[in-house]
This record gives sequence, structure tokens and C-alpha cells, in this order.
Amino acid sequence: MQRLTIIVASADSARLYAALEAAMAWAALGRRARIFAQGEAVALLRAPLAFDGDAARRAAGQLDLAAMLDEAAAMEVELVACQSGMALAGLTAPDLPPQVKAGGLVSLFAGITPDERLIVY
Repeated sequence: MQRLTIIVASADSARLYAALEAAMAWAALGRRARIFAQGEAVALLRAPLAFDGDAARRAAGQLDLAAMLDEAAAMEVELVACQSGMALAGLTAPDLPPQVKAGGLVSLFAGITPDERLIVY
């Protein structure tokens, strides 16, 4: 089954939100998806999860960042935080939301299959 991997390579919460939306849309089609937060992007996963546009999204009837992360996990979107990024952000595994696991870029690329789609935000 074709999988979509999205690498979020910037500490920009709008990019993380867009990656979550894209991964969830892919998962809604019955396909596997994962998001890899690389480098400084890992800092976006620090509790409490928040996005600059959360209030506007809630007012528009949309999910905020924390709810999006929960929903993505419920849809079996794999969420991975870069171990090097965790060190940059001063985070350890217990600092991550429970639906996010730690991983490395080498293991990410080692697991990419020939039919996989890769997007970088």
C-alpha cells in the first residue's frame, strides 16, 4: 500500500498544521501516512501544543493543533520527532505528546519503499 511521508523541516506551526491536514486527507483515502518533524520543527511538539492560528480555526469550526494531532493519531497517521531535533529543542521522549514517537532521519529513509511519496514542508 502506498504511503505518504511528509517531512516538516521548519519550526513554523502553519507548516505543521498543513502537513497534518495533508496526511489526514491521505489517510482518509485508506492509505498510510506519516509525518517526520525534523530539526527545529520538533520544538512545535512541546507541550502545551498550540498554533498561532488556533483561535481563528476554532472560531471557524476547525480543529486546533492539539486536536489535529489527536485526530491524526486516531487515523493511524504515524508521527515521528527527529532525535537530533529533540536535542536541539531540549526535549526528551517523555516531553513529547503520547502519539509522537522519537526516530532518526536514517531510519526514516531506510524504511522508504520505492512506491512511497515524499513531501517536504
